[in-house]
Order: sequence, then C-alpha cells, then structure tokens
Amino acid sequence: MPGFLTREVQEGLVDSIREVVKAAPLYTPAMPRTGKEMSVRMTNCGWLGWVTDKERGYRYQPEHPVTGEAWPPIPEALLALWREVSGYPHPPEACLVNFYTDAAKMGLHQDRDEREFEAPVVSVSLGDACLFRVGGVRRDDRTVSFRLESGDVVVLGGEGRLAFHGVDRIYPMTSALLKQGGRINLTLRRVTKPAAA
Repeated sequence: MPGFLTREVQEGLVDSIREVVKAAPLYTPAMPRTGKEMSVRMTNCGWLGWVTDKERGYRYQPEHPVTGEAWPPIPEALLALWREVSGYPHPPEACLVNFYTDAAKMGLHQDRDEREFEAPVVSVSLGDACLFRVGGVRRDDRTVSFRLESGDVVVLGGEGRLAFHGVDRIYPMTSALLKQGGRINLTLRRVTKPAAA
C-alpha cells in the first residue's frame, strides 16, 4: 500500500519506536549454527519478540536476549494499523523492529517461526527507501523487486503469507524522516493460535 501513512503518522511512529528502543535497546543478532552477525540491528515490542543466535536459532521469547527484561508494549498506533489492514480478528503479539544502515540488507527468507499462518504479516517502512524483493512459497520461485518508500505498508497474507522476501539494498538519503538517515522496518506478527471461544 504505497504512501499509506502520512508524514505526521510516520513522525509519531518514529517517536514511539525511540521509546521502545530506550526500554529494549537495539542489538545485533547472529545466525543459527554459524554465529555470523546479521547486517541489521533489531529489537522488539509486544509480549513476544523474535530473536536469533548461534546456540538456539530462530525463536520467539518474552524477554530481550541481552537485558533479560520484558519487551515493551506495541504502540497503540501500530495496533490501530493492524486492525485497519490485517483483516484478522485478533491482535498481533510481536512487532519486530529492524534498523538498516546504508550497507544493510536482508536475504530472501520466509516468516515461518509463527504457529498461526491465518494471520498476515504487516510490514511498515520508515526512513530511507529500499529495494524489496518478493517471490513465491518456494525459494527457487521467480521473484519481483520494487522500491519501498517511507510510509509504505506491505501485507503478506493469504497465499502470500509464506512468500519468500528480502531487502536487496538501501537507497541512502532518500528520506529526511530519520535525522541520521537509515531505514526502520516494523513487522507486526501474530505468533500463537487464538484460544477456541
């Protein structure tokens, strides 16, 4: 959804994420098995957060892996966005915050560490533009690439819920939203299946 968020809403989200980072500082995650550091720094908000390290791999957990503190809550503006665009009746449980410098990228991957695939993944771009690539549900499916600008929202749902996707590059200084440049990506996710009514 290109240009879905107004500049005012984007600025409010950046302020909210600064508060999240005060409570749950950005850290550099590592890949399972190899221990190779990722090029993004990350944190989370919500009652669960997505983390990865060499020893235990990809997973969700309720506390920050460095500080041991509980993640701060998801800002209300993001919960409202989820209600508006997700088409899913239950709230998200995790919001992954990725910070990209000019040199950062994210290889093709699926978001499949969750137990609830009926819920979409809702992604928000803030700051510098990026080249986003998305394919099918198999790694060797054909991919297409397009540019994501600050304020764009992407929803991966339905047949596209398990689509492979990644960020091939950042376009430096394409947005004045973040004073020092860079890109923030916010990814809202439902992790667990809701309890039966």
